[in-house]
Formats: sequence, C-alpha cells, structure tokens
Amino acid sequence: MAFTLPELPYAHDALEPHIDARTMQIHHGKHHNGYTNKLNAAIAGTEHEGKSIEELLATATDNPAIRNNGGGYYNHCLFWSVMSPTGGGAPTGDLATAIDSAFGSFDEFKAAFSKAAATRFGSGWAWLGVKEDNSLCVSSTPNQDNPLMAQADCKCTPILGIDVWEHAYYLNYQNRRGDYVANFFNVVNWEAVSKNYAAAVASSATV
Repeated sequence: MAFTLPELPYAHDALEPHIDARTMQIHHGKHHNGYTNKLNAAIAGTEHEGKSIEELLATATDNPAIRNNGGGYYNHCLFWSVMSPTGGGAPTGDLATAIDSAFGSFDEFKAAFSKAAATRFGSGWAWLGVKEDNSLCVSSTPNQDNPLMAQADCKCTPILGIDVWEHAYYLNYQNRRGDYVANFFNVVNWEAVSKNYAAAVASSATV
C-alpha cells in the first residue's frame, strides 16, 4: 500500500507568529508531498513495496531514493505531530523525570537540543530520542537522515524533532536559525512527545 501525505492536525496559520502560514503551506503541501510521492515511486514494484516506513529506513543506507525520500516522509510526519497551537511550557510525568535524569534539568535539555539544531551545518534535523536502554539522547542528522538509520551517530527512536532545513524557517526568519529554534519551544506539544516516549519505552520492553 502506498504511503499517503498526512493532513495537518491544525490550520496552516495556527502556529503563528512562531511559524507562519505561508511556510506551513509550502512545507507541507510541496516539500512533504514531494517526499511522499518520490518515496512511493522508489518502492513501486520492488521488494520494498509493502514494508513499513520504519523497516524501509532501517535498510535505507545503500538506496539514496529511499533514504532521502523515506527520511523526508517519516521526519515530517513526526514534525507536524509534535507541534500544537496550544503547545509550549514543559513536559510532565515520566518524560519530565527522564529528561531530568538524562540532562540534569529541562533548561539543560533545551540548551543541548538548541545547540544540536543550531550547529547542524547546512540542512538537517535535531532530535530527542529514546535509546535501547530507555535513556534519552539529543542528536542531529544531515539532510533527511534520522536516528532510525544505521548510519546515525546516536541510534534511537525519535520522539521529538525539529527541521532545520532553510525551507522550514527562511520566509519568516531569514538566516536567524537560532530565533526559529527558540520559538519552536513555544509550539512543542509535550503531551504528544510524552506519548511518543511511552510508546518507545513500551516497544523496547517487548523486544
């Protein structure tokens, strides 16, 4: 079955002023849609057809079309889902405890995550992920790579990601990536991230 472009869970202008409507329209409707269509074209009629996106990414190292477009598809699906017009604030519960354990405090996590996003040279992503031992780590990846891929520096299950390709912020922020990253925390949906954390921990328990 072909992959489909997910609908945004909010209106294009719902994240303003932090992320503008025009950027959301182009980012979702053109970039993410493009990755979706190219991924489907790359796997059509091959042994990869019918595999889950996670299965594709785990073996995508030697197939540039699947690696780039599969990564673009997966990464953006996560990106839209961890933002909300009512986002911001700080996580609670088990996720908050895990962040404190891994980084010392929420503020120290924010500093580490922001640094990973700001210092990713060129295009890429920054991530918060759950490792096999259920501890948290912050990392970054180039282009449309992500921590599910074999070549990732920090193998983990992503639960939060920020797109630092220029198309994600340039219309509103121009070259001020740091401002974009800082404002991203105003729209993070910590409830969704907490659910991702719980699912990742539960999944590792069944392995």
